[in-house]
Amino acid sequence: MPTPMQHLLAEVSAHHFPNPSATADQVDSFESRVGWQLDSDMRAFYLHCDGATLFAPRERAPNYRILSLAEIERARITMRHEDSDTYGSASWYTLLYLQDGDYVLVDVGHPVDGRYVLLDAFHETYPAVEQIAASFSEFLAKALASGNAYFWLTE
Repeated sequence: MPTPMQHLLAEVSAHHFPNPSATADQVDSFESRVGWQLDSDMRAFYLHCDGATLFAPRERAPNYRILSLAEIERARITMRHEDSDTYGSASWYTLLYLQDGDYVLVDVGHPVDGRYVLLDAFHETYPAVEQIAASFSEFLAKALASGNAYFWLTE
């Protein structure tokens, strides 16, 4: 019986724009580079596709662009170009690019039930963040059901 994550991945493949899958070696290299391990949801996603755009291909500037493993980095470096506690927690990493310098972050420092929470990082108020999902699978389900809207801004 397929898991909820497998259903989400099938929807991404059927109706959206996934990248080719990451290899196990690429996942291992990523985890070695960043110093933390993907949770089970994220591991399943990246072994299925190494990033994706939802609702529109990348060249049409989609609202949701799930970063490839190579693009994920500490949020404070991406958003403020400095690796300093002044610019957010060291445990926050970019996961999705939302356009105009806005991101969804994953907080790898505080897993809940083995999964990482996701945070909204609006470029104008960063490092102030807001939790928007308790896991990647919850985020992906809500994003896919959103009709291409930022679901946490319309709830």
